[in-house]
Amino acid sequence: MFVEGQAGVGKTRLVAEFAATARTRGMRVLVGACQPLPEPFPYGVLFDCLSQCGDRLDDPGPVTGALRDYLPELAGFLPPAPRALGDAEAERHRIFRAVRELLRSLGTTVLVLEDLHWADEETRWVLRFVLASPPPGLSIVATYRREDLPTVAPLGYPSHMPHGVTGINLVLRPLGVVEVRAMIDALVAEEVTSDRFAEAVLRETAGIPFVIEETVRALRDPMADVRAEGDLAQRVVEGIDVPVLVSDAIRERMGRLPDAARSIAEAAAVLGVPETTDVLSAVAGESKVEHLIELTKSGVLVEETANRFGFRENVTRRAVCASLPGPRRRELHERALAALSALGRVRAGRLSVHSKAAGRKSEWVRYSELAAEAAEEVKDVTTAVDLLSEVLADPEISVEDTNRLAVKLCGYALMGLPGGAVTARVESLLSDPRLSPDVRGEVHLWFGLLLQRETGEVDRGADQLARAVDLLADQPERTVRGLAAMAGPYLGTVSIAEHQIALDRVEMIADHLPTQALRTVLLATTLGGRLIVGDSSTWKRVAQLPSPSDVHDPDEIHHLARAHCNLADACSWIGHYARAREFLHSGITLAEQVAASYVVGTAEATAVRLDWLDGQWSGLEKRIDHLVGTYANLLLTTDLNLTRGWLAAARGEWVRAERAFAAAGSYPLAQVFPVGVSAAGGMAGMLLSQGKVAAAEEHVERGVAMLRSKGAWVWSGDLLPQAVDFYLTVDRADAARQLVAETTVGLGGVDAPLAHAALSGCRARLAAVTDDRDEADRLYREAIGLHHDLGLPYRATQLAEQAEGGALADVTVLDVLAQSYESLGATVDAARCRHRIRSTGVATPSRRGRRGYGNELSPREQDVARLLAGGHTNREIAQALFLSRRTVEDYVVKVRRKLNAPSRHDVRL
Repeated sequence: MFVEGQAGVGKTRLVAEFAATARTRGMRVLVGACQPLPEPFPYGVLFDCLSQCGDRLDDPGPVTGALRDYLPELAGFLPPAPRALGDAEAERHRIFRAVRELLRSLGTTVLVLEDLHWADEETRWVLRFVLASPPPGLSIVATYRREDLPTVAPLGYPSHMPHGVTGINLVLRPLGVVEVRAMIDALVAEEVTSDRFAEAVLRETAGIPFVIEETVRALRDPMADVRAEGDLAQRVVEGIDVPVLVSDAIRERMGRLPDAARSIAEAAAVLGVPETTDVLSAVAGESKVEHLIELTKSGVLVEETANRFGFRENVTRRAVCASLPGPRRRELHERALAALSALGRVRAGRLSVHSKAAGRKSEWVRYSELAAEAAEEVKDVTTAVDLLSEVLADPEISVEDTNRLAVKLCGYALMGLPGGAVTARVESLLSDPRLSPDVRGEVHLWFGLLLQRETGEVDRGADQLARAVDLLADQPERTVRGLAAMAGPYLGTVSIAEHQIALDRVEMIADHLPTQALRTVLLATTLGGRLIVGDSSTWKRVAQLPSPSDVHDPDEIHHLARAHCNLADACSWIGHYARAREFLHSGITLAEQVAASYVVGTAEATAVRLDWLDGQWSGLEKRIDHLVGTYANLLLTTDLNLTRGWLAAARGEWVRAERAFAAAGSYPLAQVFPVGVSAAGGMAGMLLSQGKVAAAEEHVERGVAMLRSKGAWVWSGDLLPQAVDFYLTVDRADAARQLVAETTVGLGGVDAPLAHAALSGCRARLAAVTDDRDEADRLYREAIGLHHDLGLPYRATQLAEQAEGGALADVTVLDVLAQSYESLGATVDAARCRHRIRSTGVATPSRRGRRGYGNELSPREQDVARLLAGGHTNREIAQALFLSRRTVEDYVVKVRRKLNAPSRHDVRL
């Protein structure tokens, strides 16, 4: 069960009631709460829970021995630790299995996890793993605030419960005026609250139960105040002397505490997370147990776990901190730093917080740097960037520290996702006068590389790279990546031949680079740049890359991951799809080892395109939507939008397809050239299928102009067939022949299987229009075979349909082709084949499938519903599905009835 609600809305109360009920029924209940730590705390909340259950374990399996070091409290109950696997990912998988097995050994158990929005990523991964196949008798209840989730869902991304597992999502809403009045009555223990006072409190508190409770507690005379009528009710609420309601309520409560008790509460507030009585005493000064008892009884502090006391709500803790005078707050942070440092086991992130607040600059710098390194190790690049950014924003940090940390920050930024605050923080470094010329040049370099990953920022990124190269001209080992990026053929209108010359010049540097790591940095860009233009020498050059098993430095692993993913992308563009899958697998594995988020993003975009090409369309639309949302404003979304356009066009979703193709190809040509060519071809093909020949001309001519100006015939595979179709449709056969001839010359000696296959299909098309049927049949067989060999079922089927010609088409063949289209999900193409069959007047056996669908949508109704949801008119639906408008009208009525949609605009799938 997931319980969602904003801070103070009552999630904790609800879960506590549920847990108490479970206990009365003899169920074991484990409760843990995630903490808002400034650095990652892997598996923290889960291990806190499991550490409580040693006496409850029933024959834990051998794999649970992997948890002995994590759960020393259970060492006497767990089997021996298994041998080390020597592989981080395998070790993590074993930890996941061990957690699930340990939960199984508890029997019927309720695991309650509060404030999941503060959970570390590892905890979310474990929970997803457990929920995929939960142990019998395990129930999980988790609370979270949606507004504080780091991602779109409490477990990282939307997930579905497996068959047989009940999932409940409960959303707690703020109270209305009736509920506010009932709550106030409950707080004052008598039904005396006036309607006007309840309305005033509702306006003041927005109906949040926690804030309501604190407001009532802050009243001078609650029993009298809650009876107020008319304007007096509002004046009573406004008369509470607070700048922020909750903060003042806590200040009022704190003021009633004895000095010793208040010191403990202040210490707990400064410490930030629940701590032991020893630590609390060391920070607060002299204290007695009875004072801590008083705090827990009053609800100021709670015992989160055994002998660990803290505030139930973080907002309360922050309010107490804010109420402290500056000298007092600094004194407590100094004590906290000393107490926690003495323990020798406290993470650097906490020590960084206390060092800064205590004004200990040198220690703050040291601990922040250590915390950033720790965050990077657990793949939390954003936290690493935040930690160092905060330090670098301090003008009193030394020049030496500033230059060292600036370089580190840029390295972290480049491993994560660019855009927004991350890119802005790197840019802000450029205005720092403390940077040395060399470091300033490096920052220009990193900033330029970040900008080249963002939509609309490619030209600006190129300027930054040029400035970096100028500043670091005498240090080629530092500028090598910038030079390689500037020489890449993906961007700009410079011809491919010129790019190849530039790549040759850049690669000459490789022989003079002092380390294999630097050579890997260079090759990560140049190899993909060579292969994507069909340079067959690339395959020999790939051998210059180190083996993944020989690379251990995180930075070099990152660049090796780039190399493999760039090669995968290049293979996917030119037609080496099996090799693309191989490079993709190794590249993603490497990238995930070092949390290279952007590299993973590019790989995911490549994987989506590969799945489209080889006909794996199931679930593809949802994947694209998710990835576009994840990587919004990054250049890789152009690739995703291209595939989105292809998929939508094949399904007749022309509005969606047009938007997608526009998003893929609307950027200046200097930004992402291969995608622009393919988007022009996709748009032209869709318009031609709709009979909009005149509209297709603009896209054909634009795409052909790109190929000619760039000499990019290697990328013609996604445009050439559509261009030839257009020219033949408008009786410009000479233009089609000229384009085919240019492509033939342009592909001479070029390693481009897709373009060669497309060229073969275009030759068949030209032979067919000249009535050379034998030659056309031969060329079609050749082209179809080439596409099948490449693993392109959709394009091969389209060629096979094209080869059938016009009125004399074989009905049996068309039926087979229609079934092929249907198995892919190519709605428009399947409908076109069925229409051609019907137009022959030859009866064909009905397709298999049940005749009656009851209240469920039939396959055809699903097609209509999807197009309705996409905003298409009846005329457009009829055109896409090759149906009469009257037939479509009948289908629309059925769809609305089955989906209970009041109008066509309310149809949702």
